[in-house]
Amino acid sequence: MALVRVHNFSISLDGFGTGEDLTFEAPFGHAGHRLHEWMIATRFGAAIVGRTDGTRGVDNLFAERHSPGIGAEIMGRGKFGPQTGPWTDLGTAEEWRGWWGENPPFHTPVFVLTHHPRPPLEMEGGTTFHFVDATPAEALKLAQEAAGDLDVRIGGGASMLRDFLAADLVDWMHLVQVPILLGRGQRLWDGLEGLEDRFDIEATPSPSGVTHLVLTRR
Repeated sequence: MALVRVHNFSISLDGFGTGEDLTFEAPFGHAGHRLHEWMIATRFGAAIVGRTDGTRGVDNLFAERHSPGIGAEIMGRGKFGPQTGPWTDLGTAEEWRGWWGENPPFHTPVFVLTHHPRPPLEMEGGTTFHFVDATPAEALKLAQEAAGDLDVRIGGGASMLRDFLAADLVDWMHLVQVPILLGRGQRLWDGLEGLEDRFDIEATPSPSGVTHLVLTRR
């Protein structure tokens, strides 16, 4: 049976999945890249940013599980870009096409949740962004139809992942607790009291200082 999965989602010790004040220059706000330094250091993360080095230990073993078996992704608009409100750059030379260049690392259909739908954006490598105004359940149905027999990945950010968890739509989740305090931003856990009753939880510490948390639906 196809699953709904979360991979490599980093949170701070105080539960924030991203910082405050997101901009084009600061996609994670005041958090910078501190939440994701563990992944950038791995062989998997190095390849994403065009390097050929990277560690091969426990962090890489978790990180590289991101893509196998995935047939579609759902992400919030904030993961696609920092814009809010109606799209004002469509059809212009400045049209925003995501953080990842012309060949994003998804290679599947990606459903971007937004209150301002727009035409699909087809990229290189098999990625097509579909911009939909939908509830978590409605978006998941679209993604499952696109994924066929493969799994659907919930890509974040924190607020939309929180919505999917609140709707009990996640089967398997890999979180990475990073030993920093952000103090502000988007918190993952608000309103999710008792979530641990729905999942078996395994914790794996890493020499890098992060802790990998795997939550599997009971």
